[in-house]
Amino acid sequence: MIEKYQTIINRGKSRFNDTKKFIRLLKKVKSSELDALCGKFHTLFAGEINCLDCANCCRGTGPLLKNRDISRLSKSMKMKTGQFVENYLVTDEEGDMIFKELPCPFIDKKNYCIVYEDRPAACRDYPHTDRRNMRKYLKPTLENYRICPIVYLVIEELKKTFR
Repeated sequence: MIEKYQTIINRGKSRFNDTKKFIRLLKKVKSSELDALCGKFHTLFAGEINCLDCANCCRGTGPLLKNRDISRLSKSMKMKTGQFVENYLVTDEEGDMIFKELPCPFIDKKNYCIVYEDRPAACRDYPHTDRRNMRKYLKPTLENYRICPIVYLVIEELKKTFR
């Protein structure tokens, strides 16, 4: 990971508790206003950050895999679904299917996803800062604040707007 991105991630970790309080404030913002601002800031910062130079999401957190993700990935890997699940997945304490180990088993040394065309929906949508009804996603956004430079920058821009 390049130093600039590591610095941003470290800031996200050190400012996490303050940001947790700020996220509570965002729950009071009109949903349409929050969605519009998040979308605007997402577009701005997603254009500045090269995910291949970071890949912290792939190395430090895993997606929740839905049945359609598992089916698509097992087909892509030319495996039976049961074999794919046995080799790569585990059920977490909340009943969700996740990868057994991190980093993601499908990321190579250059941060390329070897199953990119068939990647899980959670990976396709990451970092989730351009979704509709962002108030519903504030908790995972807070967690991603420590993981993803884009999320960090979006939240910091929101702080400037609402503080």
